[in-house]
This record gives sequence, structure tokens and C-alpha cells, in this order.
Amino acid sequence: MGPGHAHAHGGAPPRHGQSAEPGTSAVDRRRNEKLLAVVLVLLVGFVVGEVVGAVLAGSVALFADAGHMLVDAGAVAGSLWASRLARRPPKDRWTYGLDRAEILAAAVNALSLVLAGALVAVEAITRLLHPVEVSGWPVLGVALAGVAINVASTLLLLRGDHSGLNMRAAFAHVVTDLYAFIGTVIAAIVIIAIGYDRADPIASLVVVALMFRAASPLLVASGRVLLEGTPEGVDLAEVRRHLLETDHVHDVHDLHCWSVGHGLPALSVHVVVDNSCFTDGHAPQMLDALQACLLGHFDVEHSTFQLEPLGHAAHEVGAHA
Repeated sequence: MGPGHAHAHGGAPPRHGQSAEPGTSAVDRRRNEKLLAVVLVLLVGFVVGEVVGAVLAGSVALFADAGHMLVDAGAVAGSLWASRLARRPPKDRWTYGLDRAEILAAAVNALSLVLAGALVAVEAITRLLHPVEVSGWPVLGVALAGVAINVASTLLLLRGDHSGLNMRAAFAHVVTDLYAFIGTVIAAIVIIAIGYDRADPIASLVVVALMFRAASPLLVASGRVLLEGTPEGVDLAEVRRHLLETDHVHDVHDLHCWSVGHGLPALSVHVVVDNSCFTDGHAPQMLDALQACLLGHFDVEHSTFQLEPLGHAAHEVGAHA
């Protein structure tokens, strides 16, 4: 590093003010993993029975639920795997560890909800246009069993820590499937009572709407992290204003804030200060003042400050606003 540059790295527990959501601790991850493993067993065991019931009943709603539950099982398995990856310590190749594996898992889970919903929607619309006779009683029996399984799975996952996107994505899958089974129960009752076979694909379309609704916030949140957007709780204009109010600071540029993983925000910035800070040994105090300013108003755990003398930005390569 050339003359006139200094870096400060800081970390602190969450404070008041604008805040990114806290991440998931290693202890919470282990508890989540145990819960996810139990739920995975429940889901995989039920999928087989539901497919058999769907074939016997000729129900697209049950096939939809079976496909959704299969996706759920894959989502839970992916969440379990990602959580274990995230517990691995940082190494030279992965200097922040593998926390972002959980973000990838959340994004994949959300995309799988969208894909499954689209496939179910096509089949449901076909059944609406060309109704197929559905046997209501098998549908009702399997759907009631599905409600029981998903209630149990939901209650289990509610005991976990939901501060991270990974667990929230797995939970969204299970809860959406619970709603789907409730809709299938209603459709089966309608079919048994009045013989209206279109109730089955209508229930499927309701399930599709729920899938899309559950996927949307997960895609937005995971996309923000993966594309290294500014964390939702951080206002860069406010950060810039607070830094500029620090004594001896003339300008702030190359201000970037992103998330390494959910709840792990990081910030880097170039700060132009009085030239005297480098000649009178005041630079360390400047770093302390800037760090105190950032930690006092914003919950950013990892931060890097580069101090620059006046005029340095004019010949700096690769600078950004």
C-alpha cells in the first residue's frame, strides 16, 4: 500500500439505529439442522403415500401436492446441507467462510417454488378446460393426512431460529404445503358433496398463488445479497452524512455496503482527510473517530476505511462514486 493510506477493520455486536437483520449463530444452526432432519424424514415418508393416493383418485390436486412436497423435501435437504456448510470456519480460499451457501439455498428454494407452481398451473388450467372425474374420498383421506404431517412439520420448524433466509425458505415451503392440503381438503369435500370436479384444479390454482406469494420475498432478499446490493436496513446517504460530519474529513467516496451473508453486512469507504493527519501522527485517532461514528449509528459488523490526503482521488485508479 502506498503512502497516505491506512485501513481499519472493526467488528461489534448489533447496536441501535438502522440495522441489518442478525445472522444465525452456530448453536442455532445446529438446532435448526436437527429440526430440518426430522421434517425431512416426515416429508419423504409421506410423498410415497400421496403419489399412490393421487394415482388411485386421479387427482391433479394430489399430484400437485405430491410434487410440491417432493420439492419441499429437496428444499429441506438443501437447507440442511447449506446450514452445515455455513458452520465451516473461514479458510484461505473462503475468507468469510461459507455463510453465503445459505443464501444460495434460499434462492434455489424460492426458484423451485416458482417452477413447481408454473408446472401445476399449466396442468390445473388444462383440467379446468377439460374436467376429469375425481374420486373425492381418497383425495380427502390423503389430504387430511397431509394436513397432519405438515402441521407437525410446521410446529417443529417454528422451534428453530428464523433470523436467516435459509430457515425461512424451508419454513415457507412447509407452510405453503400446509395451505395446499387445506385447500385440497376443501376441494375434496366439494367434490363429495356436489360432484363438482373443477374444484380440484381450482384448489391447485390457489396452491400456485400461495407458492408465488411465498417465493417473491425470498427471491428479493436472496437476490439483494447475491448481487451485493446495499442491505435493506442501511441508508448510504445517512452513512455518508455521518462520516462527513467527523472532524478533519473533507470528502467521502468509493462508499460500498453489501452483505457477505444474511445478517453479515460489510462496508468499505475512502475518506479524504486533512494532510496534517499524516504528518502529526493523528491518523490512528481519525480511524478511531470514523469507526466510532459508524458503530454508533449503523449496525455494520465488518468495515474498512482507507484514509487519503487531499488531492489523492485525482490520480486514483478504479475509483467509484
